[in-house]
Amino acid sequence: MARTGGGGRALSEQELQQLVAASDSGARNPAGAVGLFLAAVALCWSLFQVALASPMANVILPSAIINNSRQIHLAFAIFLAFCAYPALKSSPRRSIPVQDWILAGLGAFIALYGYFFYDKIVRSGGLADDTDKWFALAGLVLLFEAARRALGPAMAVIATIFLLYVFFGSANWVPDVIQWKGASLQKAMSHMWITAEGVFGIALGVSARFVFLFVLFGALLDKAGAGNYFIKMAFGALGHLRGGPAKAAVVGSAATGLISGSSIANVVTTGTFTIPLMKRVGFTPERAGAVEVASSVNGQIMPPVMGAAAFLMVEYVGISYVEVITHAFLPAMISYIALVYIVHLEAVKRNMPALGDRVVSLGRTVGGMFAFFAGFAALCYLVQYPVGWVVALVPDGAGWVLAALVFLAYVALLALAATVPDLEPDDPNSGDLRLPVVSEIYKSGLHFLLPIIVLVYFLMIEQKSPGLSAFWATMLLFAILLTQRPLKALFRGGRAMGPAFVQGFGDLVSGLIAGARNMIGIALATATAGVIVGTVTLTGIGQVMADLVEFVSGGNLILMLVFVGLLSLILGMGLPTTANYIVVSSLMAGVVVQLGAQSGLIVPLIAVHLFVFYFGIMADVTPPVGLASFAAAAVSGGDAIRTGFTAFFYSLRTVALPFFFIFNTDLLLIDVTWTQGILVFIVATVAILVFTAGTMGWFITRNRLYESAALIAIAFALFRPDYFMNRVQPPFADLPPAQLEQALDEAAPGDQIRLRVLGPDFNTFAPRETSLVVTVGDQAGGAARLAATGLLPEDRGGRMVLDEPMFGTPVAGALRAFDFYGDEPVEITALRVPQPQPPKELIYLPALLLLGLVAWAQLGRARRQEAPA
Repeated sequence: MARTGGGGRALSEQELQQLVAASDSGARNPAGAVGLFLAAVALCWSLFQVALASPMANVILPSAIINNSRQIHLAFAIFLAFCAYPALKSSPRRSIPVQDWILAGLGAFIALYGYFFYDKIVRSGGLADDTDKWFALAGLVLLFEAARRALGPAMAVIATIFLLYVFFGSANWVPDVIQWKGASLQKAMSHMWITAEGVFGIALGVSARFVFLFVLFGALLDKAGAGNYFIKMAFGALGHLRGGPAKAAVVGSAATGLISGSSIANVVTTGTFTIPLMKRVGFTPERAGAVEVASSVNGQIMPPVMGAAAFLMVEYVGISYVEVITHAFLPAMISYIALVYIVHLEAVKRNMPALGDRVVSLGRTVGGMFAFFAGFAALCYLVQYPVGWVVALVPDGAGWVLAALVFLAYVALLALAATVPDLEPDDPNSGDLRLPVVSEIYKSGLHFLLPIIVLVYFLMIEQKSPGLSAFWATMLLFAILLTQRPLKALFRGGRAMGPAFVQGFGDLVSGLIAGARNMIGIALATATAGVIVGTVTLTGIGQVMADLVEFVSGGNLILMLVFVGLLSLILGMGLPTTANYIVVSSLMAGVVVQLGAQSGLIVPLIAVHLFVFYFGIMADVTPPVGLASFAAAAVSGGDAIRTGFTAFFYSLRTVALPFFFIFNTDLLLIDVTWTQGILVFIVATVAILVFTAGTMGWFITRNRLYESAALIAIAFALFRPDYFMNRVQPPFADLPPAQLEQALDEAAPGDQIRLRVLGPDFNTFAPRETSLVVTVGDQAGGAARLAATGLLPEDRGGRMVLDEPMFGTPVAGALRAFDFYGDEPVEITALRVPQPQPPKELIYLPALLLLGLVAWAQLGRARRQEAPA
């Protein structure tokens, strides 16, 4: 790491690459035969994962291997972890000690235990015998040690604490509120290692099926030269504006974040060029590093990859991948827009000069960028029509025809790229630096967009699985890496095609190796997090956590969300983002939904998972750990702690957005039409810019304190118009619970009636209360509609007492935590029916009027300040 304080030293390029390797792919890189062997293992892992994702997997691979793909995935990860990550700081970096070879082999063997002894485990019904339990315990110990090496001690320590809780949950020293009966070693090891409830659970399955292919896709795309192309294009478009290097850093990091799931790698990849240029136009080392950190960390919230979280959300939330990235898109976009505005305000406040002497129109630049992204999105959407025509003309051979058409498009774009020189990385410290001109360089990398178009097409239009979509995009990248160099040589005169092909083959192999090594930490994180998830399912601590959080927060949803956010930040100080997300969502997602219901707020599960994820990525920013901040300080030579705090200040919008979309799910595009979605995007963009101006203390000119307060209030009104409208006209009217049948009769089909239900808890017999949303059906009459809900109410002297609802009906699951057979009855205590309410969008008018008044006041003050004395 860089030394902190005033004497900070910027690390060399070699030191920075060692920093990334130590974090992402392993600090040990032995030479000679051993190095070749490790490279071969990593290469085999990548090829296995590509074959597993192939539509021909059932033909290429035996069924036993496909059925045990999680075990094989973990075996590769553990083997490479012990070989690539030294045990201690003093351990050798250029050779692998004998004990590490032994641990690597033993760890891989035990990871494959379920594969080798599959028949025996099936016959036992997944229950470990005396031999199995000791192998499983040894496997957990080796997994925790591998995770400690690759991820730091926090992950292993937390998993160990949860495992000890499984065994000693009934001990006297365990607080009463979380005590449980405990489990035997045999039962615990069966749950954690032999079945698919623990280590080999959903998270590791997602890592094996989806995440690997996307990480490999990013590694190959970067090896092909796309990362440098994106950065050059960003600097060509924005580098000459005021604060241009910072704006280019934001856009370049957003583009890199599309293909990279690592904050640290993103910081170093783009930061080695952007940070020196930001310092050159007046950013301090800490501010330059903070801009890069905020940009790079945000790359993880940008669809379609989102680290590994998007794929995990598919499994945990139970919605399609397309829905996940649709819900995540708007917050990610407006967050990046706000970050561009932040660096613009920093440049204006400090009157920073532009870089270079080229005159650039901001309006034309923004318009050109918007036109590019709109055109790219339109291309991804419209390509379905020619594909449909081909399928209609040649239904049997459509795949081959489409592959040929894609290859022809690739060759044409490559021929265009051959007309301009290849892009080489620039030296940002050069005295005669010439920033690229977009019109001169755009031709050189248009073919890099083809794999992204293929990926987006299969994901969004064909709606294929993420694994299959990434497979076809990766296959195209295989072809590009193998052929782009020789074909360019051919188009440029046909010289040196042989060496060019060899170099391209080397690029492909090194990309496959890099992709596998980048996956070591993710695979270990998902496997180790499986122990925590397994503890939750085995012990039922999730319900205990719900009770504990409810007690700490006093049932207040805002306090509870703050508690969850702090928990994510604290755990994230030692856990990678993926592991942090798995742990906190497993413990707290259901709690938030449950306590939200008790508060009368129906919180969609995807909103809670995104809330947890947003706070998880902030841990890469926040001191005292903040690994991305330390990486940026290593590049800039600035103070790491100050860099982290500045980056956290720049990331305030990332902290605020989750609270807004929990209470206003329109921001996640949930149940909105196209026209509503466009309006939400426009208003949300204005709101985040106003919020940024308020927190940065500068709008048109420097804010006065009351102006900053007014701007933040305006942003709140734009984000939460319902908050104010509900106070003008409440959305629900309260009726006596006895009128439930009448209310259902009078309501329109599709209306939602809300009930408050009070009764004894099934487990503790203590009183519990929750909100229940009942959607009105289209049956004739209130009695029929009531029967369709599954509710069985009975009026007992004015009290609407409930019997246990009909099994399989909409309300059965929501009320399963109640005891319907105790002495105290379960009853409906409140009935709320929807009533007409003015459109909440009317609140935009006074908010925008107030914004206009602030702008008018600042314009007048700015003119007076500019007037000559």
